[in-house]
Amino acid sequence: MKTIKDCEFGGERPLFGSRNLKLENVTIHAGESALKCCANIDAEHCRFEGKYPFWHVDGFRIHDCEFTPGARAALWYSRNLEMIDTRVDAPKMFREMDGIRLDNVVIPDGEETLWHCANVDIRKVEIRNADYLFMHSHDIAISEWYQEGNYSFQYCRNVVIRNAVIHSKDAFWGTENVTIYDSEITGEYLGWHSRRLHLVRCRISGTQPLCYARDLVLEDCTFAPDCDLAFEDSEVNATVIGHITSVKNPAAGIIKASSIGDTIIDEHSNALDPVTIITDGKV
Repeated sequence: MKTIKDCEFGGERPLFGSRNLKLENVTIHAGESALKCCANIDAEHCRFEGKYPFWHVDGFRIHDCEFTPGARAALWYSRNLEMIDTRVDAPKMFREMDGIRLDNVVIPDGEETLWHCANVDIRKVEIRNADYLFMHSHDIAISEWYQEGNYSFQYCRNVVIRNAVIHSKDAFWGTENVTIYDSEITGEYLGWHSRRLHLVRCRISGTQPLCYARDLVLEDCTFAPDCDLAFEDSEVNATVIGHITSVKNPAAGIIKASSIGDTIIDEHSNALDPVTIITDGKV
């Protein structure tokens, strides 16, 4: 493997088409597509300032690097990325990629990040300003995750999340096969139109959660007081520890809680059979 060390590059495509290349303490200045159409790239202690540095790359490792705001849309149409101990200040990262591993990464500006990606493994990542995060992605494993940003995980499939803090309005809309363990989820309209959403020991807050869902399962979750009008038109099997402020027009299933403030069944209910509601062990 060839090594380039303590160098600076700028302009258009300075390292285009490189193969089997190691970069150490290299700065990529303003320009475009510095490492486009490359393979087997190893970057350590590097700084990326120009746009689109890694497009159409197959196999690359990024360790202890920095992407400045100018390096927007830095990693697209690529495969087999490992990113460790890195700070990403650029928006719109990771598009149409297959095989992403992130470990101890900070992303302060995560707007429109991780779209149309597959086979994603994430650990110890903090992401903020992350509106429209994870659109149309699938086969995702996440742990020790902190997120601020709305409209996240829309239309994702096959997702497992553990030990996360998620602040997101309209999270998990239209998803399929999502399981979330031991996490805090804050935001309005959680999980609408989802299929096979499974929440285990999660703490949930925000109005009108978990509506229009199919095959929805909750195990030992807790609801904040603002979780009102829950489960509208949802097929649900839920065990909630503590109180639910209100439940409105569930479509089918069983809801267990210590207590429920209001159970609203009105002329808009689509339930074909009565939903079983159990509070304090009583039907």
